[in-house]
Amino acid sequence: MGTLAPLRNVLKAWLVLVGLCGILALIGYGIGDLRVVSSFVFCGVLLGIAAYLSLDRVVLGMLRARELPTREAPDLHAMVEQLAVRAEIAKPRLYVIQKGPPLALATGRGANSSAIAVTEALAFLPAPAEVEAVLAHEVAHIVRRDALVQTIAVVIAAILVETSRIGGYFERALLFVLGPIASAFVHGLLSVKREFEADAMAAGFCDSPHGLADGLIRLEQASGLLEFSASAATEPLYTINPFLEEGVATLFLTHPSVAERVQRLRALDPDWRDKLRAA
Repeated sequence: MGTLAPLRNVLKAWLVLVGLCGILALIGYGIGDLRVVSSFVFCGVLLGIAAYLSLDRVVLGMLRARELPTREAPDLHAMVEQLAVRAEIAKPRLYVIQKGPPLALATGRGANSSAIAVTEALAFLPAPAEVEAVLAHEVAHIVRRDALVQTIAVVIAAILVETSRIGGYFERALLFVLGPIASAFVHGLLSVKREFEADAMAAGFCDSPHGLADGLIRLEQASGLLEFSASAATEPLYTINPFLEEGVATLFLTHPSVAERVQRLRALDPDWRDKLRAA
């Protein structure tokens, strides 16, 4: 299953491009002849290539993330580099988000061009094993190319949601139409299984599932204490869901519960309670 995930995600990205070109072809057909159709399709291909090369920067810009120099967080950079070696990928670029609870996300095109963004609260969390495990989870998304599909889904969904603002007094009515469309697109591309599989891969990178299990619990507890402001459409990107499950945010919920994820992680080492008592 792990080896098929990257292929599935690349196929999804191609399907999005084909879908975009198909929509533009229909628009071109409605406007004019075959020449107009071919021009629209060509523009769609160019748009797809431009998006492929820049969507990660769009996401990081949406979150106002800045690149994190090595001198500011050498230990964090060292962790990411070690995880990249274990995963056999190029070291992802590191970014930091100034405000919010402990969170991380991965974005980018694949193993050779990716980025991981963390909030300051996670970057300086005094629990290195948990931080490493959370970073390993994001590295797993990069290896599996989940990050590519998540980035595409989030950017398109965010554009649709933000488009509702042009409605002025009719913003709510327009959101009522565009919100479900954006939600259907996100859920069509993303499955909750990706989180379970990334958790399992991260446990392998760290040689233990317990760092991530403990880290997920800490992230969930902290998310209720610190305010986090961002587009609800970005929910699929984070290690856990940082939004209250109400309003527009419910449309984009793609994470399984932390309790279920922790239970599955603990099950990877069923004798952990005995080991804890022996220690």
